[in-house]
Amino acid sequence: MIILPGRPITKKNSQQIVMNRRTKRRQVIQSEYYRAYEETCLWHLKKYRVKYTGPVWVTARYWMPNRRSWPDLMGLLQATADILEAAGIIENDRGIVSLDGSEIVGVDKENPRAEIEIREVSE
Repeated sequence: MIILPGRPITKKNSQQIVMNRRTKRRQVIQSEYYRAYEETCLWHLKKYRVKYTGPVWVTARYWMPNRRSWPDLMGLLQATADILEAAGIIENDRGIVSLDGSEIVGVDKENPRAEIEIREVSE
């Protein structure tokens, strides 16, 4: 089981529009909050020495610190999949064939987190 400490944050609902200085065009980037969350998660995931290259089943359970700004489950799952791929835990998030059992469990003020279980699928 992989545990990611801190308030889980969605990727899509945390975006900013900024001006690209080089191209002089607007572009969408992730918010400062999401980038900090992703950096913390990637740092934390360095201690896990697993790599899944084939299809996997993922179950993610989320605990939030409070009910303010309650996220949607799909956004959390998408952010988690992208972080697992960026960390090299899974080769490609397209390899996730099931998200059964994933849920926002509720509130844990003292220990907000994401608990992730990954199982290889035998082909």
